[in-house]
Amino acid sequence: MDIDISALPSPAYLVDERLLTKNLETLNYVQEQSGAKILLAQKGFSMHSMYPLVGKYLHGVTSSSLFEARLGFEEMGKEVHVYAPAYVDREFDELLGYTDHIVFNSFDQWSRFKERVQNAPKKISCGIRVNPEYSEIEVPLYDPCYNYSRMGVTLPNFRPEELDGIDGLHFHTMCEQNSDTLERTLKVVEEKFGQYLHGMKWLNFGGGHHITRPDYDLETLIKCIRHMKETYGVEIYLEPGEAIALNTGYLVATVLDTMHNGMDIAILDTSAECHMPDVLAMPYRPGIIGAGMPGEFAHTYRLGGMTCLAGDVIGDYSFPEPLKYGDKLIFLDMAHYSMVKNHMFNGVNLPAISSYNEEEGIKVIREFEYSDFSGRLS
Repeated sequence: MDIDISALPSPAYLVDERLLTKNLETLNYVQEQSGAKILLAQKGFSMHSMYPLVGKYLHGVTSSSLFEARLGFEEMGKEVHVYAPAYVDREFDELLGYTDHIVFNSFDQWSRFKERVQNAPKKISCGIRVNPEYSEIEVPLYDPCYNYSRMGVTLPNFRPEELDGIDGLHFHTMCEQNSDTLERTLKVVEEKFGQYLHGMKWLNFGGGHHITRPDYDLETLIKCIRHMKETYGVEIYLEPGEAIALNTGYLVATVLDTMHNGMDIAILDTSAECHMPDVLAMPYRPGIIGAGMPGEFAHTYRLGGMTCLAGDVIGDYSFPEPLKYGDKLIFLDMAHYSMVKNHMFNGVNLPAISSYNEEEGIKVIREFEYSDFSGRLS
C-alpha cells in the first residue's frame, strides 16, 4: 500500500485507478485478440465517476433494471444492454429509451413486449436467455442453473417457432471461475442450442469470468470466443462485473473499541452487514493489510461491526501488535459488489467513496449524510 490514507474520512471505500486501468488493459487485450465486445456489468461495479475511464476500453454496460440502464446511458454513453428476470410494464417504455440490446427471460415475456420493442423510435436488438442446465458453481445462492432456477429458458421449454425478431442468445452460468469452466460449459450450450445459433447475430457469454485474476487462462478464453465466432458467425459479448474492479479497491476502517469475552474483540466503524454484505452472504473472509490468520501473529481479534445485529462479525484476524482505539485497518478487494450492495441498516452511515491516481492523489468523491438515510424512508 503506497497511498497515504491519513487524509481519508473513515470508513471509506478507496479505488486505485492504477489498478483499475491494469484490469481494463487486460480486458482490452482479450477484445483485441478475440474480437469480442466486453461490457461492464453494473451489478458488480457502479462507481460511475470511473465510467469515463472504463469507457475508454469497454464497449458499454449491461443492466438489470431501469435505474441501472439509465445510469449507464447517462454516465458512460456507449452501448446499453439489459436483462431482467421480468420487466415491469409501467417502466418498459422508459427503459426502451436507454437500451440498445434487451434480453428476455422467457418467450412469454418476449411475446408480451415484442410489439412495443419493434415500434420503439430506435432499433433495439432482442435476445432470449437460455439455461443450459450446467454449471460448476458450488454455492446455490449464486448458481443460475440450480434446481428450479428462474433464470433462462431450458431446452424442453425452448420455442423455436417464436424466434422471429430474436437476434441473439444469452447464457450466464458462471461465478468467479476460470476459462476451463467456460470451455466445458460451451460444449453443453452447443449441444443443446447450437442448432439455433446459426441463425443468430450474437451470443452473450454472461458474467462470472474472473479474467483479471492472476491465474486466469486468457488464451483459453480467446480460443473459446474465436471458436464460437467462427462456427456460428455470431458476435460475442461478455459482461463481467467483478473482473473489472477485482483487487482494485479498499475499505479503510477505524477501531472504535476493544473488549474481551473469551477472546479479544475489536469493534470497528464499519459493518459486515451494512458495508460488505457478501462477507455474511457468501460467506467469505476479506483480507486485511498487515493481518494474518488467527494465531499467525501474537494478537488475535474477532472484528465486529457497529450495528446491533449479533452476527455482524467480519472474521477473526491476528496482528503483530495489540489493536487500540484509532488504529486504521485496510480491507482488501472492496471495489466490487460492496458498494452496490451496501445499505443503512440501523441508520449506520455509508462509507465515503474516494479514488486515487498519481496526478491528483486521493480524491473524496462522495460523503453521505442524514438526508441519504431519511430520504429512503417515509
